[in-house]
Amino acid sequence: MRALMCTEYGSHETLTLADVPEPSPGPGQVLIDVHAASLNFPDLLVIRGEYQFKPEPPFIPGAEAAGVISALGEGVTRFAVGQRVTSFGVAGAFAQRRVADEGMVIPIPDEISFATAGAMTMAYGTSYHALVQRGRLEPGETLLVLGASGGVGSTAVEIGKLLGATVIAAASSEAKLEFCRSLGADHTINYTTADLRATIKEMTDGRGVDVIYDPVGGDIVEPAFRSIAWGGRYLVIGFAAGDVPAIPLNLPLLKVASIVGVFFGSFSAKQPELAAANLESIATSIIAGDLKPPITKTFRLDEAVDAFDLLATRTAMGKVVLQISDDS
Repeated sequence: MRALMCTEYGSHETLTLADVPEPSPGPGQVLIDVHAASLNFPDLLVIRGEYQFKPEPPFIPGAEAAGVISALGEGVTRFAVGQRVTSFGVAGAFAQRRVADEGMVIPIPDEISFATAGAMTMAYGTSYHALVQRGRLEPGETLLVLGASGGVGSTAVEIGKLLGATVIAAASSEAKLEFCRSLGADHTINYTTADLRATIKEMTDGRGVDVIYDPVGGDIVEPAFRSIAWGGRYLVIGFAAGDVPAIPLNLPLLKVASIVGVFFGSFSAKQPELAAANLESIATSIIAGDLKPPITKTFRLDEAVDAFDLLATRTAMGKVVLQISDDS
């Protein structure tokens, strides 16, 4: 089968397309004929050897992919051959076939395309868990989304609106902010040209924001945290800027604010039933048209390096998808 290979940790530009042996499922696993897969920022970290989990090279990168089950391993009872599913994990998605643990596989309804299903698990799953379980976002509250045009940020804008919040989307260009407005953002801030704290203060009549969703990290963290409302929740999603920031601990003390970690992979492993229920809610909202996965770019598997360029340069808006088969 054809697969994208990472032969050593480093730049995504060294990824190569190769013919590799067909995989077979072990006990508790399924084999999936992959139709579509999507890129996530952690995929870059895995390729660089900078992620919490480090598959040993050579390996097939890619966290999430959707397709059809073609074989079952011993002991699998929840799925059947021919069933449409989406799947997630640390690696293995960017290939024509993928082996996945049964607990990392989720059925998808016929109404959802493979491209949509392959793009919904990690980003929507992260944002839903972050805003519902970790951030406890309530209708009428104000949500600030940093990096709001990216793969996870864009889903946070959508889900925040679905939950009844006033959403402030912050991004680094006018084109990105226009994209956020198309997703339903109530207010936008270009944090490369505007004073973030002053703008938030004006937008919220001095009150601040109740929940901050941050997949960016870096220098923006402290001014964002200083803009949090009393009793606010700061959701730590990731560090796309590259730097892991330090926060003066007097800031959460003075605001009685919480710094809350969000790690979808750990959550899914520790609470698989709740994670599955979250994704069922997401699928229902997609079918109803309340959520519309913002797939903005689609590439073939042999164009994966070009797709990764968008993530590495932080120019991607919404989700970037790899089309593995012609009917994705």
